[in-house]
Amino acid sequence: MTQEFAGKVVVISGGSRGIGFGIAAAFAERGAQTVLAASSEDNLRAAADKIEKSGGLRPDTCAADLRTDTGCQQVYEGVAARFGRCDILVNSAGATRAGAFLELPTDAWQDGFALKFFGCVNLCRLFWPLLRTAGGHVVNIIGGAARTPDPGFLIGGSVNAAMHNFTKGLSGQGKLEGVNVNAIHPGLTETDRVEQLFKQRAATSGKTVDQERTAQVEREGLVRLGKPEDVAQLAVFLCGEQARHIQGTAIAVDGGGTPGVY
Repeated sequence: MTQEFAGKVVVISGGSRGIGFGIAAAFAERGAQTVLAASSEDNLRAAADKIEKSGGLRPDTCAADLRTDTGCQQVYEGVAARFGRCDILVNSAGATRAGAFLELPTDAWQDGFALKFFGCVNLCRLFWPLLRTAGGHVVNIIGGAARTPDPGFLIGGSVNAAMHNFTKGLSGQGKLEGVNVNAIHPGLTETDRVEQLFKQRAATSGKTVDQERTAQVEREGLVRLGKPEDVAQLAVFLCGEQARHIQGTAIAVDGGGTPGVY
């Protein structure tokens, strides 16, 4: 494995599990000093142990509630104090609830926006001066629902669409200040999060979880579910020098599941 990112500091929110973990492992394997931010100290420790055991540079970790300004500030201050730099920021935290519209309470909407959208906004704002100094990269992990509304996934679709718009707007600032800003839209990916969504959808549809999983895969015409590594490979590419002319773009990693041209 090359050491393409040796000496770089890569901050990944939601880096303890799922897609965020996959991205962290890919950067660590390539020599980056990763910093994993998530809410669970136990999950973070397990993730760091796993990455180190696989041969990657051991990540630094920060347990914080990224739904809050205080939590995001905690992550920033830890990175600034220990490393004094940030070359890459990957926003991968956030889990929104699926379900029937009339059964989704207000707090589910507020929680969905608090972690995925406002966590992303706050971390981008805090780390921007360091990213500007480094001529760095921002990659926001969003999701196909930003482009394809679904009545059974209204919170996720709304949050993702807001995050997509924010990413495109921020890329304009990035053009002026030398920071590349792009997004990835994962499709159905083999993570604990997607299993949770299948359970939530099954509760609404009256199907079993296995029936719901099969129906979703068939609906999107997929050969298989995606894997975190599929998304990680694109994230690594977008943060390399060979991708410097890619700016303000959102790329789907969904096996062709997105039906529209947008």
